[in-house]
Amino acid sequence: MSVITLAPSALYQQVAEQLRQRIFQHVLEPGAWIDELKIAEELGISRTPLREALKVLAAEGLVTMKVRRGAYVTEVSTKDVRDVYHLLALLESDAAAAVAASATDDELAALRALHADLVAHKHNAEQFFAINERFHMRLLALANNRWSDQVVADLRKVMKLNRHKSLFRQGRIDESLQEHALLLQALLDRAPERARAAMQQHFSNGLVAAVP
Repeated sequence: MSVITLAPSALYQQVAEQLRQRIFQHVLEPGAWIDELKIAEELGISRTPLREALKVLAAEGLVTMKVRRGAYVTEVSTKDVRDVYHLLALLESDAAAAVAASATDDELAALRALHADLVAHKHNAEQFFAINERFHMRLLALANNRWSDQVVADLRKVMKLNRHKSLFRQGRIDESLQEHALLLQALLDRAPERARAAMQQHFSNGLVAAVP
C-alpha cells in the first residue's frame, strides 16, 4: 500500500480534506466507523493530527463522535435533508435578491459564464454538480455576507452526504438548468424579488427530487 505524503504545515487540515473527499466520494459510507489506526497508517501520520482532523469534520457535521465508540460518518435522515434544504433556500434566496439589486455588469457576466459551463456539462453529472456548486457559492460571495457564506458552505457539505441524489434522478439536470436559466434572467433583469422566488423554487424542486 502506498503512503500518501503530506506537508508538515497545517497537517490536520490536510488530513481533514483527505477524509472529507473520501466521505463525499462515498469511499467512507454514511454510518461507517472510521478506523483511526488504519487511516493513520495509510496516510503515514500519527493519530494526533487525525484526531484533530476528525474534530474539524465533526464541527462541519460530516462526522459523528460517539462516546467510547469512536468516529462515524454522519448518516443523513430525511428530516436532515428537509432541514438543510429549508435553510439553504432561505439564505440563498436572500443572496439572490441582494445580487440582483447590487451586482455589477462584470459580476453578472461571471454568473452567466458559469451558467454556460453548466449547459456545456449537462451530460456529465459529476461535472455538472461541481459547476452547480461553484455557481451557488459565487452568487453567495457576490451577496457579500461572510456569516451566511460559512453557514451555507457547511450546509452544502452535509447535503453532499445525501450523494446529490437529486441531480442523478432522471431528468433532474434538465429541470435544474431551466430553473437556473430563470434565476439568471431575473439577475440580469435586476429583479430582486423575481430572483428570490426563482431560487426558492429551485430548492423546492431540488428537495422533491432528493426526497421523493
